[in-house]
Amino acid sequence: MTPRRPPGDHPGGGVRSRRRPTAYLTRPGLALGVAALVPLAFLAVFFVLPVSGMLARGLFPDGALDLSGVPEVLGRSRTLRVLTFTLVSSTAGVVLTLVLGLPLAFTLYRLRFPGRGVLRALVVMPFVMPTVVVGVMFRSLLSSGGPLGGLGLDGTWVPILLAFVFFNLAVVVRTVGGLWEGLDRRAEESAAALGASPWQVWRSVTLPALAPGIVAAATLVFLFCSTAFGVVLTLGGLRYGTIETEIYLLTVNFLDLQGAAVLSLLQLVAVVAMLVLAARTRSRRETALQRVGAQAAARRPTRGDLPALAMTGLAVGFVLLPVGTLVARSLQVPDGWGFGNYRALGDPDATSALRVSVSEAMANSLRTAVDATVLAMVLGLLVSVVVSRRPRSRGWARAVSTLDGAFMLPLGISAVTVGFGFLITLDRPPLDLRTSPVLVPIAQAMVALPLVVRTLAPVLRSIDPRQREAAAALGAGPWRAAWTAEAPVLARPVAAATGFAFAVSLGEFGATSFLARPDRPTVPVVIYQLISRPGAEHLGMALAASVLLALVTVVVMGVVERLRVGSVGAF
Repeated sequence: MTPRRPPGDHPGGGVRSRRRPTAYLTRPGLALGVAALVPLAFLAVFFVLPVSGMLARGLFPDGALDLSGVPEVLGRSRTLRVLTFTLVSSTAGVVLTLVLGLPLAFTLYRLRFPGRGVLRALVVMPFVMPTVVVGVMFRSLLSSGGPLGGLGLDGTWVPILLAFVFFNLAVVVRTVGGLWEGLDRRAEESAAALGASPWQVWRSVTLPALAPGIVAAATLVFLFCSTAFGVVLTLGGLRYGTIETEIYLLTVNFLDLQGAAVLSLLQLVAVVAMLVLAARTRSRRETALQRVGAQAAARRPTRGDLPALAMTGLAVGFVLLPVGTLVARSLQVPDGWGFGNYRALGDPDATSALRVSVSEAMANSLRTAVDATVLAMVLGLLVSVVVSRRPRSRGWARAVSTLDGAFMLPLGISAVTVGFGFLITLDRPPLDLRTSPVLVPIAQAMVALPLVVRTLAPVLRSIDPRQREAAAALGAGPWRAAWTAEAPVLARPVAAATGFAFAVSLGEFGATSFLARPDRPTVPVVIYQLISRPGAEHLGMALAASVLLALVTVVVMGVVERLRVGSVGAF
Protein backbone atom coordinates (compact mmCIF):
# COMPACT_ATOMS: atom_id res chain seq x y z
CA MET A 1 0.00 0.00 0.00
CA THR A 2 1.47 3.29 -1.05
CA PRO A 3 1.75 5.68 1.86
CA ARG A 4 -0.11 8.96 1.50
CA ARG A 5 2.06 11.96 1.03
CA PRO A 6 1.68 14.91 3.32
CA PRO A 7 -0.12 17.86 1.71
CA GLY A 8 2.31 19.91 -0.32
CA ASP A 9 4.83 17.07 -0.93
CA HIS A 10 5.85 16.62 -4.55
CA PRO A 11 6.70 13.19 -5.95
CA GLY A 12 10.12 14.46 -6.91
CA GLY A 13 10.95 15.38 -3.37
CA GLY A 14 10.21 19.05 -3.73
CA VAL A 15 7.32 21.02 -2.45
CA ARG A 16 4.44 21.64 -4.79
CA SER A 17 4.17 25.33 -5.52
CA ARG A 18 0.92 26.79 -4.35
CA ARG A 19 -1.06 29.11 -6.55
CA ARG A 20 -0.14 32.70 -5.97
CA PRO A 21 -2.92 34.62 -4.29
CA THR A 22 -4.78 37.10 -6.40
CA ALA A 23 -3.03 40.46 -6.49
CA TYR A 24 -5.95 42.11 -4.72
CA LEU A 25 -5.69 39.70 -1.79
CA THR A 26 -2.09 40.63 -0.98
CA ARG A 27 -1.24 43.36 1.48
CA PRO A 28 -0.82 46.05 -1.26
CA GLY A 29 -4.02 44.78 -2.85
CA LEU A 30 -5.92 45.17 0.40
CA ALA A 31 -4.49 48.68 0.72
CA LEU A 32 -5.80 49.47 -2.75
CA GLY A 33 -9.19 48.18 -1.69
CA VAL A 34 -9.18 50.46 1.33
CA ALA A 35 -8.09 53.35 -0.90
CA ALA A 36 -11.09 52.67 -3.13
CA LEU A 37 -13.49 52.72 -0.19
CA VAL A 38 -12.86 56.42 0.55
CA PRO A 39 -13.97 57.79 -2.85
CA LEU A 40 -16.71 55.14 -3.04
CA ALA A 41 -18.12 56.38 0.26
CA PHE A 42 -17.97 59.94 -1.05
CA LEU A 43 -19.76 58.90 -4.26
CA ALA A 44 -22.40 57.00 -2.29
CA VAL A 45 -23.19 59.87 0.09
CA PHE A 46 -22.93 62.84 -2.25
CA PHE A 47 -24.10 61.35 -5.54
CA VAL A 48 -26.00 58.08 -5.19
CA LEU A 49 -27.97 59.25 -2.14
CA PRO A 50 -29.10 62.62 -3.64
CA VAL A 51 -29.95 61.11 -7.03
CA SER A 52 -31.84 58.17 -5.52
CA GLY A 53 -33.58 60.54 -3.11
CA MET A 54 -34.72 62.71 -5.99
CA LEU A 55 -36.00 59.67 -7.90
CA ALA A 56 -37.71 58.28 -4.81
CA ARG A 57 -39.63 61.52 -4.23
CA GLY A 58 -41.11 61.22 -7.71
CA LEU A 59 -41.54 57.47 -8.07
CA PHE A 60 -42.45 56.63 -4.45
CA PRO A 61 -44.68 59.58 -3.51
CA ASP A 62 -46.53 57.71 -0.73
CA GLY A 63 -43.84 55.22 0.20
CA ALA A 64 -44.90 52.73 -2.47
CA LEU A 65 -43.80 52.51 -6.08
CA ASP A 66 -46.22 54.44 -8.28
CA LEU A 67 -45.55 54.25 -12.03
CA SER A 68 -48.99 55.43 -13.06
CA GLY A 69 -47.64 58.85 -13.95
CA VAL A 70 -44.87 57.57 -16.25
CA PRO A 71 -47.09 57.18 -19.36
CA GLU A 72 -48.68 60.56 -18.61
CA VAL A 73 -45.29 62.31 -18.37
CA LEU A 74 -43.89 60.65 -21.49
CA GLY A 75 -47.13 61.27 -23.36
CA ARG A 76 -47.12 65.04 -22.88
CA SER A 77 -46.64 67.01 -26.07
CA ARG A 78 -44.07 69.22 -24.34
CA THR A 79 -42.09 66.17 -23.16
CA LEU A 80 -42.03 64.81 -26.71
CA ARG A 81 -40.91 68.21 -27.99
CA VAL A 82 -38.14 68.42 -25.39
CA LEU A 83 -36.90 64.89 -26.10
CA THR A 84 -36.92 65.55 -29.84
CA PHE A 85 -35.03 68.82 -29.48
CA THR A 86 -32.48 67.19 -27.16
CA LEU A 87 -31.86 64.35 -29.60
CA VAL A 88 -31.76 66.47 -32.77
CA SER A 89 -29.68 69.33 -31.35
CA SER A 90 -27.20 66.97 -29.69
CA THR A 91 -26.78 64.93 -32.87
CA ALA A 92 -26.31 68.07 -34.95
CA GLY A 93 -23.81 69.33 -32.37
CA VAL A 94 -21.81 66.10 -32.68
CA VAL A 95 -21.71 66.29 -36.49
CA LEU A 96 -20.66 69.96 -36.63
CA THR A 97 -18.09 69.54 -33.86
CA LEU A 98 -16.49 66.61 -35.69
CA VAL A 99 -16.47 68.49 -39.01
CA LEU A 100 -14.71 71.45 -37.43
CA GLY A 101 -12.65 69.53 -34.87
CA LEU A 102 -10.99 66.82 -36.96
CA PRO A 103 -9.05 69.19 -39.26
CA LEU A 104 -8.14 71.25 -36.20
CA ALA A 105 -6.85 68.14 -34.40
CA PHE A 106 -4.71 67.27 -37.42
CA THR A 107 -3.22 70.75 -37.60
CA LEU A 108 -2.48 71.08 -33.90
CA TYR A 109 -1.14 67.56 -33.34
CA ARG A 110 0.46 66.49 -36.63
CA LEU A 111 1.93 69.76 -37.88
CA ARG A 112 4.67 71.86 -36.35
CA PHE A 113 4.53 75.65 -36.61
CA PRO A 114 5.10 78.73 -34.39
CA GLY A 115 2.29 79.45 -31.94
CA ARG A 116 0.94 75.91 -31.88
CA GLY A 117 0.95 75.81 -28.08
CA VAL A 118 -1.02 79.07 -27.88
CA LEU A 119 -3.65 77.71 -30.27
CA ARG A 120 -3.95 74.52 -28.23
CA ALA A 121 -4.62 76.52 -25.08
CA LEU A 122 -7.11 78.69 -26.99
CA VAL A 123 -9.06 75.65 -28.19
CA VAL A 124 -9.27 74.14 -24.70
CA MET A 125 -10.41 77.44 -23.17
CA PRO A 126 -14.12 77.17 -24.17
CA PHE A 127 -14.55 73.77 -22.50
CA VAL A 128 -13.69 75.10 -19.04
CA MET A 129 -15.65 78.31 -19.50
CA PRO A 130 -18.79 78.59 -17.39
CA THR A 131 -21.80 77.57 -19.46
CA VAL A 132 -23.55 80.76 -18.43
CA VAL A 133 -20.66 82.81 -19.84
CA VAL A 134 -20.84 80.89 -23.12
CA GLY A 135 -24.55 81.64 -23.29
CA VAL A 136 -23.90 85.35 -22.64
CA MET A 137 -21.25 85.35 -25.38
CA PHE A 138 -23.56 84.07 -28.10
CA ARG A 139 -26.40 86.20 -26.84
CA SER A 140 -24.15 89.27 -27.24
CA LEU A 141 -22.96 88.11 -30.65
CA LEU A 142 -26.37 87.46 -32.19
CA SER A 143 -28.62 89.96 -30.41
CA SER A 144 -29.84 93.12 -32.12
CA GLY A 145 -26.84 95.14 -30.93
CA GLY A 146 -24.25 92.45 -31.71
CA PRO A 147 -22.01 92.10 -34.79
CA LEU A 148 -24.24 89.36 -36.26
CA GLY A 149 -27.52 90.76 -35.04
CA GLY A 150 -28.61 91.46 -38.60
CA LEU A 151 -28.86 87.74 -39.33
CA GLY A 152 -32.02 87.52 -37.22
CA LEU A 153 -30.87 84.41 -35.36
CA ASP A 154 -31.47 85.71 -31.86
CA GLY A 155 -34.22 83.69 -30.20
CA THR A 156 -33.84 80.72 -32.56
CA TRP A 157 -32.21 77.34 -32.00
CA VAL A 158 -29.08 78.30 -33.96
CA PRO A 159 -27.27 80.05 -31.05
CA ILE A 160 -27.78 76.93 -28.93
CA LEU A 161 -26.24 74.73 -31.62
CA LEU A 162 -23.30 77.11 -32.13
CA ALA A 163 -22.71 77.21 -28.37
CA PHE A 164 -22.66 73.39 -28.30
CA VAL A 165 -19.93 73.34 -30.95
CA PHE A 166 -18.00 76.15 -29.24
CA PHE A 167 -18.12 74.39 -25.89
CA ASN A 168 -17.25 70.86 -27.09
CA LEU A 169 -14.64 71.58 -29.75
CA ALA A 170 -11.89 70.84 -27.22
CA VAL A 171 -13.28 67.35 -26.58
CA VAL A 172 -12.78 66.31 -30.21
CA VAL A 173 -9.46 68.09 -30.61
CA ARG A 174 -7.88 66.69 -27.44
CA THR A 175 -9.33 63.17 -27.65
CA VAL A 176 -8.64 62.59 -31.36
CA GLY A 177 -5.55 64.81 -31.45
CA GLY A 178 -3.88 62.95 -28.60
CA LEU A 179 -4.36 59.68 -30.50
CA TRP A 180 -3.34 61.22 -33.83
CA GLU A 181 -0.15 62.59 -32.30
CA GLY A 182 0.90 59.13 -31.15
CA LEU A 183 0.21 57.20 -34.36
CA ASP A 184 3.20 55.69 -36.15
CA ARG A 185 3.47 57.47 -39.51
CA ARG A 186 5.28 54.56 -41.14
CA ALA A 187 2.01 52.79 -41.97
CA GLU A 188 0.77 55.85 -43.85
CA GLU A 189 4.11 56.27 -45.61
CA SER A 190 4.12 52.60 -46.65
CA ALA A 191 0.61 52.88 -48.11
CA ALA A 192 1.60 56.03 -50.02
CA ALA A 193 4.76 54.31 -51.31
CA LEU A 194 2.59 51.49 -52.69
CA GLY A 195 0.66 54.01 -54.79
CA ALA A 196 -2.29 54.88 -52.57
CA SER A 197 -3.71 58.37 -52.99
CA PRO A 198 -3.97 60.68 -49.95
CA TRP A 199 -7.70 59.92 -49.75
CA GLN A 200 -7.02 56.15 -49.86
CA VAL A 201 -4.36 56.49 -47.16
CA TRP A 202 -6.82 58.39 -44.98
CA ARG A 203 -9.68 55.94 -45.57
CA SER A 204 -7.74 52.68 -45.27
CA VAL A 205 -4.99 53.50 -42.75
CA THR A 206 -5.55 56.68 -40.75
CA LEU A 207 -9.32 56.56 -40.21
CA PRO A 208 -9.39 52.96 -38.84
CA ALA A 209 -6.59 53.88 -36.43
CA LEU A 210 -8.45 57.00 -35.28
CA ALA A 211 -11.88 55.32 -35.11
CA PRO A 212 -11.75 54.54 -31.35
CA GLY A 213 -10.88 58.16 -30.56
CA ILE A 214 -13.54 59.54 -32.93
CA VAL A 215 -16.27 57.30 -31.48
CA ALA A 216 -15.22 58.17 -27.92
CA ALA A 217 -15.20 61.89 -28.72
CA ALA A 218 -18.58 61.73 -30.49
CA THR A 219 -20.11 59.86 -27.55
CA LEU A 220 -18.87 62.42 -25.04
CA VAL A 221 -19.89 65.40 -27.18
CA PHE A 222 -23.40 63.97 -27.42
CA LEU A 223 -23.37 63.47 -23.66
CA PHE A 224 -22.26 67.05 -22.95
CA CYS A 225 -24.72 68.53 -25.48
CA SER A 226 -27.68 66.60 -24.10
CA THR A 227 -26.86 67.62 -20.51
CA ALA A 228 -25.97 71.27 -21.20
CA PHE A 229 -27.79 73.42 -18.67
CA GLY A 230 -26.51 76.99 -18.48
CA VAL A 231 -26.21 77.38 -22.25
CA VAL A 232 -29.78 76.25 -22.98
CA LEU A 233 -31.22 78.10 -19.98
CA THR A 234 -29.58 81.33 -21.18
CA LEU A 235 -30.27 81.03 -24.90
CA GLY A 236 -33.36 78.83 -25.13
CA GLY A 237 -35.81 80.72 -22.98
CA LEU A 238 -39.21 79.03 -22.75
CA ARG A 239 -39.30 78.06 -26.42
CA TYR A 240 -36.36 75.66 -26.60
CA GLY A 241 -35.42 73.24 -23.87
CA THR A 242 -33.50 70.03 -23.28
CA ILE A 243 -34.10 67.29 -20.74
CA GLU A 244 -31.79 69.15 -18.37
CA THR A 245 -33.69 72.44 -18.46
CA GLU A 246 -37.04 70.62 -18.39
CA ILE A 247 -36.05 68.88 -15.15
CA TYR A 248 -35.16 72.31 -13.76
CA LEU A 249 -38.52 73.83 -14.77
CA LEU A 250 -40.52 70.87 -13.44
CA THR A 251 -38.64 70.98 -10.15
CA VAL A 252 -38.43 74.71 -9.48
CA ASN A 253 -41.43 76.24 -11.24
CA PHE A 254 -44.05 73.49 -11.10
CA LEU A 255 -42.88 71.27 -8.20
CA ASP A 256 -43.69 68.31 -10.45
CA LEU A 257 -41.28 65.87 -8.82
CA GLN A 258 -42.80 62.86 -10.55
CA GLY A 259 -42.25 64.37 -13.99
CA ALA A 260 -38.71 65.40 -13.04
CA ALA A 261 -37.99 61.91 -11.66
CA VAL A 262 -39.20 60.22 -14.84
CA LEU A 263 -36.99 62.43 -17.02
CA SER A 264 -34.05 61.99 -14.64
CA LEU A 265 -34.41 58.21 -14.81
CA LEU A 266 -34.61 58.34 -18.60
CA GLN A 267 -31.50 60.50 -18.66
CA LEU A 268 -29.70 58.12 -16.28
CA VAL A 269 -30.33 55.12 -18.55
CA ALA A 270 -29.09 57.04 -21.60
CA VAL A 271 -26.00 58.30 -19.77
CA VAL A 272 -25.03 54.83 -18.55
CA ALA A 273 -25.35 53.48 -22.10
CA MET A 274 -23.17 56.28 -23.50
CA LEU A 275 -20.58 55.89 -20.77
CA VAL A 276 -20.33 52.15 -21.42
CA LEU A 277 -19.74 52.87 -25.11
CA ALA A 278 -17.22 55.59 -24.27
CA ALA A 279 -15.37 53.26 -21.86
CA ARG A 280 -15.06 50.54 -24.49
CA THR A 281 -13.81 52.92 -27.16
CA ARG A 282 -11.47 54.57 -24.64
CA SER A 283 -9.85 51.23 -23.77
CA ARG A 284 -9.45 50.48 -27.48
CA ARG A 285 -7.91 53.90 -27.97
CA GLU A 286 -5.44 53.43 -25.12
CA THR A 287 -4.53 49.97 -26.43
CA ALA A 288 -4.06 51.22 -29.97
CA LEU A 289 -2.01 54.24 -28.99
CA GLN A 290 1.66 53.78 -29.76
CA ARG A 291 3.43 56.36 -27.67
CA VAL A 292 6.03 58.22 -29.70
CA GLY A 293 7.49 61.63 -29.12
CA ALA A 294 5.38 64.55 -30.27
CA GLN A 295 8.34 66.12 -32.06
CA ALA A 296 8.98 62.91 -33.98
CA ALA A 297 5.38 62.76 -35.19
CA ALA A 298 4.97 66.45 -36.10
CA ARG A 299 6.12 67.87 -39.43
CA ARG A 300 6.16 71.14 -41.27
CA PRO A 301 2.99 72.10 -43.20
CA THR A 302 2.97 71.46 -46.94
CA ARG A 303 0.75 72.58 -49.80
CA GLY A 304 -1.42 69.51 -49.34
CA ASP A 305 -2.28 70.70 -45.83
CA LEU A 306 -3.95 73.91 -47.05
CA PRO A 307 -7.55 72.61 -46.62
CA ALA A 308 -6.83 71.59 -43.01
CA LEU A 309 -5.12 74.93 -42.36
CA ALA A 310 -8.11 76.78 -43.82
CA MET A 311 -10.49 74.86 -41.54
CA THR A 312 -8.17 75.64 -38.64
CA GLY A 313 -8.41 79.35 -39.43
CA LEU A 314 -12.20 79.04 -39.53
CA ALA A 315 -12.23 77.24 -36.18
CA VAL A 316 -9.96 79.80 -34.53
CA GLY A 317 -12.16 82.60 -35.83
CA PHE A 318 -15.22 80.77 -34.56
CA VAL A 319 -13.66 80.66 -31.07
CA LEU A 320 -12.36 84.23 -31.06
CA LEU A 321 -15.43 86.03 -32.46
CA PRO A 322 -17.76 85.41 -29.47
CA VAL A 323 -14.93 86.16 -27.05
CA GLY A 324 -14.03 89.40 -28.80
CA THR A 325 -17.67 90.43 -28.94
CA LEU A 326 -18.05 89.79 -25.22
CA VAL A 327 -15.03 91.98 -24.40
CA ALA A 328 -16.12 94.77 -26.74
CA ARG A 329 -19.69 94.94 -25.47
CA SER A 330 -18.51 94.89 -21.84
CA LEU A 331 -16.73 98.20 -22.57
CA GLN A 332 -19.85 99.88 -23.95
CA VAL A 333 -21.39 102.43 -21.58
CA PRO A 334 -24.34 104.80 -22.13
CA ASP A 335 -22.08 107.70 -23.21
CA GLY A 336 -19.69 105.68 -25.39
CA TRP A 337 -16.81 103.50 -24.26
CA GLY A 338 -15.27 103.03 -20.83
CA PHE A 339 -14.78 100.84 -17.78
CA GLY A 340 -17.98 101.84 -16.01
CA ASN A 341 -19.35 98.30 -16.07
CA TYR A 342 -16.18 97.00 -14.42
CA ARG A 343 -16.18 99.70 -11.75
CA ALA A 344 -19.77 98.80 -10.91
CA LEU A 345 -18.68 95.25 -10.08
CA GLY A 346 -17.06 96.44 -6.86
CA ASP A 347 -19.95 98.68 -5.81
CA PRO A 348 -22.45 96.94 -3.50
CA ASP A 349 -25.03 99.64 -4.28
CA ALA A 350 -24.67 99.40 -8.06
CA THR A 351 -27.84 97.33 -8.31
CA SER A 352 -30.59 96.15 -5.99
CA ALA A 353 -30.67 92.80 -7.81
CA LEU A 354 -27.72 91.51 -5.76
CA ARG A 355 -27.12 91.20 -2.04
CA VAL A 356 -23.35 91.39 -2.49
CA SER A 357 -21.04 93.02 -5.02
CA VAL A 358 -19.65 90.98 -7.89
CA SER A 359 -16.16 91.37 -6.44
CA GLU A 360 -17.35 89.63 -3.26
CA ALA A 361 -18.93 86.92 -5.40
CA MET A 362 -15.58 86.48 -7.18
CA ALA A 363 -13.86 86.01 -3.82
CA ASN A 364 -16.52 83.42 -2.90
CA SER A 365 -15.95 81.65 -6.21
CA LEU A 366 -12.19 81.50 -5.72
CA ARG A 367 -12.44 80.17 -2.17
CA THR A 368 -15.03 77.59 -3.14
CA ALA A 369 -13.04 76.50 -6.20
CA VAL A 370 -9.91 76.00 -4.10
CA ASP A 371 -11.80 73.81 -1.62
CA ALA A 372 -13.41 71.83 -4.43
CA THR A 373 -10.05 71.38 -6.20
CA VAL A 374 -8.35 70.01 -3.08
CA LEU A 375 -11.20 67.56 -2.52
CA ALA A 376 -11.32 66.50 -6.18
CA MET A 377 -7.54 65.97 -6.33
CA VAL A 378 -7.37 63.84 -3.18
CA LEU A 379 -10.25 61.63 -4.31
CA GLY A 380 -9.10 61.64 -7.94
CA LEU A 381 -5.62 60.44 -7.04
CA LEU A 382 -7.05 57.56 -5.01
CA VAL A 383 -9.41 56.54 -7.81
CA SER A 384 -6.72 56.86 -10.49
CA VAL A 385 -4.26 54.66 -8.60
CA VAL A 386 -6.90 51.96 -8.13
CA VAL A 387 -8.32 51.92 -11.67
CA SER A 388 -4.87 52.06 -13.31
CA ARG A 389 -3.82 48.69 -11.89
CA ARG A 390 -4.01 45.59 -14.09
CA PRO A 391 -5.44 42.72 -12.03
CA ARG A 392 -4.93 39.25 -13.51
CA SER A 393 -8.29 37.96 -12.36
CA ARG A 394 -11.09 38.62 -14.82
CA GLY A 395 -13.48 39.32 -11.95
CA TRP A 396 -11.22 41.94 -10.40
CA ALA A 397 -10.58 43.47 -13.82
CA ARG A 398 -14.33 43.81 -14.31
CA ALA A 399 -14.66 45.35 -10.85
CA VAL A 400 -11.94 47.91 -11.61
CA SER A 401 -13.62 48.78 -14.91
CA THR A 402 -16.97 49.22 -13.14
CA LEU A 403 -15.34 51.47 -10.56
CA ASP A 404 -13.80 53.56 -13.32
CA GLY A 405 -17.18 53.96 -15.03
CA ALA A 406 -18.99 54.77 -11.79
CA PHE A 407 -16.94 57.90 -11.27
CA MET A 408 -17.82 59.12 -14.76
CA LEU A 409 -21.55 59.22 -13.96
CA PRO A 410 -21.52 62.74 -12.43
CA LEU A 411 -20.49 64.11 -15.84
CA GLY A 412 -23.77 63.06 -17.41
CA ILE A 413 -26.39 63.12 -14.65
CA SER A 414 -28.43 66.29 -14.40
CA ALA A 415 -26.77 68.79 -12.08
CA VAL A 416 -30.30 69.90 -11.23
CA THR A 417 -31.11 66.38 -10.02
CA VAL A 418 -27.98 66.29 -7.89
CA GLY A 419 -28.46 69.81 -6.52
CA PHE A 420 -32.12 69.35 -5.62
CA GLY A 421 -31.30 65.88 -4.27
CA PHE A 422 -28.82 67.48 -1.88
CA LEU A 423 -31.57 69.66 -0.46
CA ILE A 424 -34.09 66.86 0.11
CA THR A 425 -31.73 64.12 1.37
CA LEU A 426 -29.01 65.91 3.34
CA ASP A 427 -31.50 67.64 5.64
CA ARG A 428 -31.41 65.57 8.81
CA PRO A 429 -28.75 64.45 11.31
CA PRO A 430 -26.07 63.20 11.02
CA LEU A 431 -25.93 64.77 7.55
CA ASP A 432 -27.92 67.94 8.06
CA LEU A 433 -25.97 70.02 5.51
CA ARG A 434 -28.81 71.80 3.71
CA THR A 435 -27.78 75.25 4.99
CA SER A 436 -24.06 74.49 5.16
CA PRO A 437 -21.69 76.25 2.74
CA VAL A 438 -19.71 73.02 2.31
CA LEU A 439 -22.32 71.66 -0.10
CA VAL A 440 -21.17 73.98 -2.90
CA PRO A 441 -17.52 72.82 -3.00
CA ILE A 442 -18.70 69.21 -2.61
CA ALA A 443 -20.98 69.58 -5.64
CA GLN A 444 -18.21 71.25 -7.65
CA ALA A 445 -15.72 68.54 -6.64
CA MET A 446 -18.21 65.95 -7.87
CA VAL A 447 -18.16 67.60 -11.32
CA ALA A 448 -14.36 67.98 -11.40
CA LEU A 449 -13.59 64.48 -10.09
CA PRO A 450 -14.24 62.59 -13.39
CA LEU A 451 -11.97 65.01 -15.25
CA VAL A 452 -9.17 64.48 -12.72
CA VAL A 453 -9.49 60.71 -13.10
CA ARG A 454 -9.52 60.94 -16.89
CA THR A 455 -6.35 63.06 -16.69
CA LEU A 456 -4.32 60.92 -14.28
CA ALA A 457 -5.48 57.33 -14.93
CA PRO A 458 -4.16 57.11 -18.54
CA VAL A 459 -0.77 58.39 -17.37
CA LEU A 460 -0.59 55.73 -14.66
CA ARG A 461 -1.70 53.03 -17.10
CA SER A 462 1.07 54.03 -19.51
CA ILE A 463 3.79 53.26 -16.95
CA ASP A 464 5.47 49.95 -17.70
CA PRO A 465 4.82 47.62 -14.72
CA ARG A 466 8.33 46.29 -15.18
CA GLN A 467 9.61 49.54 -13.65
CA ARG A 468 7.86 48.69 -10.39
CA GLU A 469 9.11 45.11 -10.65
CA ALA A 470 12.68 46.33 -11.13
CA ALA A 471 12.44 48.55 -8.05
CA ALA A 472 11.01 45.63 -6.08
CA ALA A 473 13.88 43.39 -7.26
CA LEU A 474 16.32 45.92 -5.83
CA GLY A 475 14.73 45.51 -2.41
CA ALA A 476 12.04 48.21 -2.40
CA GLY A 477 8.73 47.42 -0.76
CA PRO A 478 5.51 47.51 -2.81
CA TRP A 479 4.66 51.10 -1.94
CA ARG A 480 8.27 52.29 -2.32
CA ALA A 481 8.47 50.55 -5.70
CA ALA A 482 5.24 52.18 -6.87
CA TRP A 483 6.40 55.59 -5.65
CA THR A 484 9.78 55.21 -7.37
CA ALA A 485 8.19 54.31 -10.71
CA GLU A 486 5.17 56.62 -10.69
CA ALA A 487 6.00 59.79 -8.75
CA PRO A 488 8.40 61.28 -11.35
CA VAL A 489 5.88 60.66 -14.13
CA LEU A 490 2.93 62.07 -12.18
CA ALA A 491 4.40 65.44 -11.21
CA ARG A 492 3.31 67.40 -14.29
CA PRO A 493 -0.01 65.59 -14.81
CA VAL A 494 -0.99 66.26 -11.19
CA ALA A 495 -0.22 69.95 -11.60
CA ALA A 496 -2.17 70.05 -14.86
CA ALA A 497 -5.14 68.18 -13.35
CA THR A 498 -5.16 70.62 -10.45
CA GLY A 499 -5.50 73.57 -12.81
CA PHE A 500 -8.12 71.74 -14.84
CA ALA A 501 -10.19 70.95 -11.73
CA PHE A 502 -9.88 74.54 -10.49
CA ALA A 503 -11.08 76.01 -13.78
CA VAL A 504 -14.04 73.62 -13.99
CA SER A 505 -15.02 74.22 -10.35
CA LEU A 506 -14.80 77.98 -10.82
CA GLY A 507 -17.37 77.92 -13.59
CA GLU A 508 -19.80 75.26 -12.33
CA PHE A 509 -23.36 76.57 -12.45
CA GLY A 510 -25.93 73.75 -12.49
CA ALA A 511 -25.78 72.38 -8.95
CA THR A 512 -24.39 75.65 -7.54
CA SER A 513 -27.51 77.51 -8.65
CA PHE A 514 -29.48 75.34 -6.19
CA LEU A 515 -26.99 75.27 -3.35
CA ALA A 516 -25.35 78.71 -3.19
CA ARG A 517 -26.64 80.79 -0.29
CA PRO A 518 -28.03 84.24 -1.23
CA ASP A 519 -25.35 85.96 0.84
CA ARG A 520 -22.55 83.82 -0.64
CA PRO A 521 -23.23 83.49 -4.37
CA THR A 522 -20.61 82.49 -6.92
CA VAL A 523 -19.90 84.53 -10.04
CA PRO A 524 -21.81 82.21 -12.48
CA VAL A 525 -24.90 82.51 -10.24
CA VAL A 526 -24.52 86.29 -10.12
CA ILE A 527 -24.14 86.51 -13.90
CA TYR A 528 -27.38 84.58 -14.41
CA GLN A 529 -29.16 86.80 -11.89
CA LEU A 530 -27.98 89.90 -13.74
CA ILE A 531 -28.97 88.80 -17.24
CA SER A 532 -32.37 87.75 -15.89
CA ARG A 533 -33.09 91.36 -14.86
CA PRO A 534 -34.13 94.03 -17.36
CA GLY A 535 -31.97 97.08 -17.86
CA ALA A 536 -28.77 97.95 -19.73
CA GLU A 537 -26.83 98.38 -16.48
CA HIS A 538 -27.55 94.78 -15.45
CA LEU A 539 -26.47 93.45 -18.85
CA GLY A 540 -23.31 95.56 -18.78
CA MET A 541 -22.33 94.24 -15.36
CA ALA A 542 -23.06 90.67 -16.47
CA LEU A 543 -20.83 91.12 -19.51
CA ALA A 544 -18.00 92.59 -17.41
CA ALA A 545 -18.26 89.78 -14.85
CA SER A 546 -18.23 87.24 -17.68
CA VAL A 547 -15.03 88.74 -19.08
CA LEU A 548 -13.28 88.55 -15.70
CA LEU A 549 -14.39 84.98 -15.12
CA ALA A 550 -13.33 83.98 -18.64
CA LEU A 551 -9.96 85.69 -18.12
CA VAL A 552 -9.27 83.67 -14.98
CA THR A 553 -10.12 80.40 -16.74
CA VAL A 554 -7.94 81.34 -19.74
CA VAL A 555 -4.95 82.04 -17.50
CA VAL A 556 -5.43 78.77 -15.63
CA MET A 557 -5.77 76.75 -18.84
CA GLY A 558 -2.70 78.50 -20.24
CA VAL A 559 -0.74 77.14 -17.29
CA VAL A 560 -2.30 73.70 -17.84
CA GLU A 561 -1.19 73.78 -21.48
CA ARG A 562 2.36 74.61 -20.42
CA LEU A 563 2.25 71.50 -18.22
CA ARG A 564 0.56 69.55 -20.99
CA VAL A 565 0.62 65.78 -21.10
CA GLY A 566 -1.10 63.70 -23.71
CA SER A 567 -4.01 62.71 -21.50
CA VAL A 568 -5.12 66.14 -20.30
CA GLY A 569 -8.56 66.72 -21.72
CA ALA A 570 -8.48 63.37 -23.54
CA PHE A 571 -11.50 61.84 -21.83
